[in-house]
Amino acid sequence: MAKKSNKSNRERKIGKQSVAKKPLIDPKYKSTIWTVIILIVLLIFFIVNNTRKEPEQGPYPPNYNPTHSQTNSVN
Repeated sequence: MAKKSNKSNRERKIGKQSVAKKPLIDPKYKSTIWTVIILIVLLIFFIVNNTRKEPEQGPYPPNYNPTHSQTNSVN
């Protein structure tokens, strides 16, 4: 009878045992890390966009008088 009680305490392993995967990033900090990554990428795009040279201005539209607009802004 002592042998029967030992068998009932032991768990039977049926089928393959799956190993619990440990996540690369702790789920508690996952959204914070993604937010920081997105902000860094946006900051890089903002810096690159504002540090490039702007192309030369094109020709003035027809019937444009640049001396007239300058005299109005000075007076």
